[in-house]
Amino acid sequence: MNPVKTSARSLHSLGVMSGLAAGAWLGMAEAPTKLVTVGFSPFLISLGMVVGVFVARWTLPTALKGTGYVFRDLREKSHLVVWAILAGALWAIANTLTIFAIRDVGLSIAFPLWNTNSLVGLFWGWLFFNELRGAGAGQWGKVLGGSIAIVAGACLLAYATSQHGGQSPSRAAAGIAAALGAGLLWGTMYIPYRKAYISGMNPLSFVTVFTFGELATILTLSVVFEGGVSQLLQGIQSASAALFWLFLGGFCWVIGDLFQQYAAKYIGIGRGIPLSNTNQLWGLGWGALVFAELSGKGTAGQVLIIAGSAIMIAGAVAISLAEAPASEQSSWRKAMMRECDRYALDSARVEAALRGEDPIAESGGRRWWEAVIVAAAVGIFVWLALLAEVPPLAMNSFWAWLLGIATLILLGVVASMLWKRTRFS
Repeated sequence: MNPVKTSARSLHSLGVMSGLAAGAWLGMAEAPTKLVTVGFSPFLISLGMVVGVFVARWTLPTALKGTGYVFRDLREKSHLVVWAILAGALWAIANTLTIFAIRDVGLSIAFPLWNTNSLVGLFWGWLFFNELRGAGAGQWGKVLGGSIAIVAGACLLAYATSQHGGQSPSRAAAGIAAALGAGLLWGTMYIPYRKAYISGMNPLSFVTVFTFGELATILTLSVVFEGGVSQLLQGIQSASAALFWLFLGGFCWVIGDLFQQYAAKYIGIGRGIPLSNTNQLWGLGWGALVFAELSGKGTAGQVLIIAGSAIMIAGAVAISLAEAPASEQSSWRKAMMRECDRYALDSARVEAALRGEDPIAESGGRRWWEAVIVAAAVGIFVWLALLAEVPPLAMNSFWAWLLGIATLILLGVVASMLWKRTRFS
């Protein structure tokens, strides 16, 4: 058997599984945003999640690869630092819009609307990174068919929201606009993702810088729209019993986003992002089974919502199954060489990184401060857990536990695959 083909096939499988794991964790991460329905400000909720994200984005890379590894990687690709900060800023704005969307139209409906980010990412991947260039008719058919299904599903869900959701037309329209705006920003955010990975950067290094952009952006938004620093601090104080859940949501998001970034690295944003958009299935599960969001809707509304979700999921799966042939991978390599020429990168090292190897790894012990970073993160969560109270939300605990356990199992399986194949490269 050809070892090159075997390696490419294993990386495709790894990318697919990473996308599926991303969907599960990104879906679970949105559950704490339901707190917006009990009176908390969308900006305050987004800030709480982003601070949890900030803690996680430093802790996980430190625990998995070490600070020395991360800083070596950043020094080699210093031109990507500004792109990571930009991506973080786009993420923070999009995340805030999703909270408005959840408030106005609900979690199970908002999810598929902002998952139109797959169409945006697909376009940018084709335009800037040669994805689908050289692909055969079969791959194009899957991608275009899947794209049409995603659009059709989104339109069906938007109709179900406006006609059967029980909200005023203006409230429903605002929620739809917020969800679609989040999809546009998240789809554009994948440009820095792909630019980083065809330059050989490790996803763990990228997210470490990414978090500064999102934290600075959400702090600015919160101060401006919450009425100043003093008002923001008062809001944080009043929400102290809920901060643990927001931090936990941010931490879950980081795990999902890391899996999503490995999917983008190994199978591209045109395929990896739609696959991670199976978070719609998990979001529907959390919204419908745990929070009973569909119980207040008529039969027609429930049928439309479920049908729209199923159509979007089918479209995402069709796109993800369009495995890149050798001719398309040759086009990807041209995009990689363009980045290497532009920034004077070592093409051999970049190609090794894209094969799942780890050219910047070196032997040596861990730094003492890495244990301090991990201990500090654990301490923050323990402290917030002591302050936490059960949220004043009607929840089905059986389904919450079942979905949570299934998500943890998927984490163990895919993390093990990434470690065995790439050592988290």
